Amino acid sequence: MQTSQDRILTTHTGSLPRPPALRELLVKKDRDQPYDTAELTRLTREAVFAIVRRQAEVGVDIINDGEMSKPGYSTYVADRLSGFAGHEPAKPRLDTGPHPNFVAAYERMTGPVNARRAVCVGDVAVKDAEPVREDIANLKAALAQVKAVEGFMTAASPGLVPVFQINRHYPSHEAYVEAIAAAMQPEYEAIVEAGFVLQLDCPDLAMAHHTSFQDLSEADFLKRAAFHIEVLNHALRNVPADRCRIHICWGNYEGPHDHDIEFAKVAPILVKSKCQALVVEAANPRHEHEWAIWRQIRLPDDKILIPGVIDTCTNYVEHPELVAERLIRFADLVGRERVIAGTDCGFGTFAGYGKIDPDIAFKKLRTMAEGAAIATKRLWSRG
Repeated sequence: MQTSQDRILTTHTGSLPRPPALRELLVKKDRDQPYDTAELTRLTREAVFAIVRRQAEVGVDIINDGEMSKPGYSTYVADRLSGFAGHEPAKPRLDTGPHPNFVAAYERMTGPVNARRAVCVGDVAVKDAEPVREDIANLKAALAQVKAVEGFMTAASPGLVPVFQINRHYPSHEAYVEAIAAAMQPEYEAIVEAGFVLQLDCPDLAMAHHTSFQDLSEADFLKRAAFHIEVLNHALRNVPADRCRIHICWGNYEGPHDHDIEFAKVAPILVKSKCQALVVEAANPRHEHEWAIWRQIRLPDDKILIPGVIDTCTNYVEHPELVAERLIRFADLVGRERVIAGTDCGFGTFAGYGKIDPDIAFKKLRTMAEGAAIATKRLWSRG
């Protein structure tokens, strides 16, 4: 994985806004409605080329495919793995559940999350390996046409899948997660073998505390999070640490977030991940103050930080000076070479959902690059 050797590099968390025509077909496919498969293939490839080019144009260094082929960053696995069927709606979140007026108003702005939340009803195994091969081919071809420092590709972690696809088949949560890990391992390894950095999405380590795993006590939740990291590390046993990164978040939605578990309680578990880079929320009003946690919790020498320096839930465009200020805070704590600028979460976590205007999303990415340049000048001027 490339690190910030002579300047602060930039990246993002993964999902980016999909074009309307592609979004429409992805939703149809996800709802098991008739759709044109050839048209979906064509639109996906075109969208990957366009999104890669646009990332390069606004100054993103470490680029991905924007998750153009996926109806959702977590739910896509039900198309690639066997054992899933049906749909079971999510539990009300602990923070937004008591505010039905807010929920109704927010859904009017963003649209509801329409992604199918399939249920595990049988043995989980690889059903179709072709989608990841297509993702790899599309990203390789698109990256060949731009100047980028590196390419990365996202994948659902074993612990994330139960957050969206509940278990009705395996005798225990542990058995379910282990089965998912075995089934997802080929996808992880294929991404790395293709030359990309693998990002594991792990909101199960934070967001799930007030969503899908809300019935657990805090102690039991943290125990489960530790187990998820152990299983993930085992699934990554053939992946070099410097070829993978891990992302955690508390949910990519605007809301109270007053039930979010504190990062200080999760960080000691997170740093035990095999992954070299830690991609962590650090820009939104609920979690920006937690940059100071790295004063108490030592970042291991073999890790780097990719803090979110722009929020992904508001159409405010951060000022480059604010981005630079955030980056310098982290650099002063862990070293400038161990910081890469990132985003709190994605801009298109589910097809058809989100309140961020696509053009504004790219304005925010551009200001991230501008802020990284300011931080670079100030940090490297120190000698």
